[in-house]
Amino acid sequence: MYLSKLIIKNFRKIKQAEFNFVPGLNIILGPNNIGKTAVVDALRSLLACHEDPYPRLFSDDIHRIDMQPNGDSIEFNFIFSELDYLDEAEFLPALVPIADGKFNAHINIRYSVIDETGRMRVKRWCGELEDTPVTVDMLESLKSVYLKPLRDASQGLKPNRNSQLARLMRLNGKQDNQGKESIETLIKRFEKLLKRRSPIKNTENTISQRHNKMLGEQLSQTLQLEVSGTSFDQLTSRLSLMSNGFDIDYNGLGYNNLIYMAVVLSEMINDPSVLYRGLIIEEPEAHLHPQLQVILLEYLKNIQKNDEDKIQLFVTSHSSNFASLAKLNSLTCMIEKDSQLKVFSPRNIIFDNSPAKHQKNLKKLERYLDITRSELFFARKVILVEGMAELVLLHALTRFTKNKYNIREHAISLISVDGLNFDCFMPLFSNEGLSIPVSIITDADPKSNEINADGTKQSIYPKLGEKIILSDNTKLLKSKESDQIKIFHGVKTFEYDLALYEENRILMLEALKEIHPVISNNLKEKLNSTTENEEKAKILFCGMFERKTGENVQKGRFAQSLSDILNDIDDSKKFIVPQYIEDALSHVCS
Repeated sequence: MYLSKLIIKNFRKIKQAEFNFVPGLNIILGPNNIGKTAVVDALRSLLACHEDPYPRLFSDDIHRIDMQPNGDSIEFNFIFSELDYLDEAEFLPALVPIADGKFNAHINIRYSVIDETGRMRVKRWCGELEDTPVTVDMLESLKSVYLKPLRDASQGLKPNRNSQLARLMRLNGKQDNQGKESIETLIKRFEKLLKRRSPIKNTENTISQRHNKMLGEQLSQTLQLEVSGTSFDQLTSRLSLMSNGFDIDYNGLGYNNLIYMAVVLSEMINDPSVLYRGLIIEEPEAHLHPQLQVILLEYLKNIQKNDEDKIQLFVTSHSSNFASLAKLNSLTCMIEKDSQLKVFSPRNIIFDNSPAKHQKNLKKLERYLDITRSELFFARKVILVEGMAELVLLHALTRFTKNKYNIREHAISLISVDGLNFDCFMPLFSNEGLSIPVSIITDADPKSNEINADGTKQSIYPKLGEKIILSDNTKLLKSKESDQIKIFHGVKTFEYDLALYEENRILMLEALKEIHPVISNNLKEKLNSTTENEEKAKILFCGMFERKTGENVQKGRFAQSLSDILNDIDDSKKFIVPQYIEDALSHVCS
């Protein structure tokens, strides 16, 4: 049994949203202030526990339109799927039939305003009829633990009757009566032995004597020191954890949260009275450094393969680290579109109409989604480029655009796909996906009909603005354009397109001189020997990246050198930005 769907209506920033979950791990991604905490509180409205009571909501939590409350109620609808016969028996009133004689369990919660103070009344019902109440047994069969961001987990690990440690040990004691009785026998023996020792006897006598003097024989009480307790339950309330020989208070916040999580999971797994187990973790990146994030996520990803397969986990995050490490199947993304919340799951995106190609592109995307590229899940505007050279230079080039675009101020995410791997990224930006403006800057790589002596097609070096025959790959990308996704290219490659302008060639030679002074001087002489613009562009481009002798200049290294120069020069010097790059920036910024 697992929570397959949650519908939230009229709650805080959420007018209405539907979340579809999977068994095991669910990672809910979204930027700050998108409503992730609202999702957490919606889950907690049903999945609470003794340590974390149901959240109290007020009229201020009602969704607002034009600063006014949208009605007087909030509603949450929960659907549980894959019930076994024990689940069906416990949730009988909540069952709603689906296909093949199977059932889902529907539970609904409504908060309604009851007076002018803003207090709200809670109503819980189940099944298809609103007059079917949720029973206490149902609620007790749904157990969840909520871990807050920046929580001081050490408090839950300290000696206390209701500590997580105490509950876990009492649960283990119920399942092992013989072991529990042997511990109680040992405790009583140990208590007697301790009380015979002089420091304890003297302490007890000192307190009793002082107490008798204060109150007299008629009013004084009989006092005894209790050292270790005399029962199993008393012992559990005194349990504490040490870490590497130190008290838990001296341990780091991140490690304490991981320890606490281990105790929580152990208790839930060992509790046979619970039919549904949930763990809600809000922003674990708040107290875990990247390496611990990786370790935690790897454990959570594999949780279904172990004994914990009956635990469903909900993790909210705005960390691109979590987004990059998780399987796409476990992700649920929250984005804002036209001032409204939109929810989508990458697992539901169609990457290709062919099932085989769909799976291939899906796995390809998972491989390419590192911590940098996973930024796209939180982006408002995206420019995809082929490689590191474009990635480095575009930041510097924006200074010289006609509209003085600033990538950071316009909140543009600039992402390299390492080659021509745009095909696995594009479906993410469809209307069913992220649905944000995307510009793809790629090379035209024009085709030539001329054949070399060795049978290969000749390379061509077009003039500025010349009509060209696009490569098959660029044609394919153009065929997949939409209102959101646009393809932009020049006449050949990024570097050649830059070299088509005289002003650019001066600074490009200067950048080349920083890393390859001999090559720079040789090319400068060759450039001075011709007056044709496209011939000069060809000389400079081929002299760096299509050299007939020696190794080619590294594009990334050259781009970094040119970027440094462009960032340092004053406004009196010019650098011409090709029109297609201007258009790419304009598309995402318009």
